[in-house]
Amino acid sequence: MVPSPVRLAIGRREEATVVTVTGELNVASYPSLRDGLLKIATDVPDGLVADISGLTIEDASLVSVFSLVAMRIGDWPGIPFTVVAGTPGHRVLLHRHVVDRYVPVRADLAAAVVALDHPVRRRCEHVFPRAGGSSARAREFVTAKLAEWGVPELAEDARFIVTELVENVLRHTTSEPRLRLDLRRGVCTVAVADHDTRPAMLLERLSPFEPGMGLKLVAQIARTWGCSRSWAGGKVVWAVLLQPPGNAGDRPAG
Repeated sequence: MVPSPVRLAIGRREEATVVTVTGELNVASYPSLRDGLLKIATDVPDGLVADISGLTIEDASLVSVFSLVAMRIGDWPGIPFTVVAGTPGHRVLLHRHVVDRYVPVRADLAAAVVALDHPVRRRCEHVFPRAGGSSARAREFVTAKLAEWGVPELAEDARFIVTELVENVLRHTTSEPRLRLDLRRGVCTVAVADHDTRPAMLLERLSPFEPGMGLKLVAQIARTWGCSRSWAGGKVVWAVLLQPPGNAGDRPAG
């Protein structure tokens, strides 16, 4: 008998994307559930709720997938995440495997949406053309936006990162680079998406005359960075910067 696959249905509820998970969680379906939730998270602007009330759990230890997803999206996209477990048996399993230490677990959808912790957040996107001056325009965009958001001290590092990410898209794909800039609680993320599904490899420059600053600099100045697949297709390469201690942090939108 062929095991029931995991199915993910996407909907909206207030300021959250709700993924209704059905089917059977087992060793074979674990990667699909993990990767599916992570891909959906890359496209979610506000918060993510996974409703597993209709999910059959074959191996109880596999509920750790929800802890993993919560930790992986903590740095980027940095959105709040909750789980709906509509049956007492599911909630017992999640508690036994300490999933509720990493992600809020609620008995119904309304409570899960309320449990989402929405930090003060600034977010913008811009698509740049496949042209020689796009890296310079991306640097100007980042500089202006971070000054507008009151964190100009992050602009120098953000310019270095956006140069490398945009140049990688222009050199190694046929896509237009889509820049996404986020600021939440003193954490700034520079992310560039493209339509190429191949994993990104940030390479060292072979000479000082080549464009781009290379992996070494990105790794040195970013708190963390990575490459995430997108539910809509393609990938997103991102890097996280932290606001220096002692700064005011996110300011309320004016």
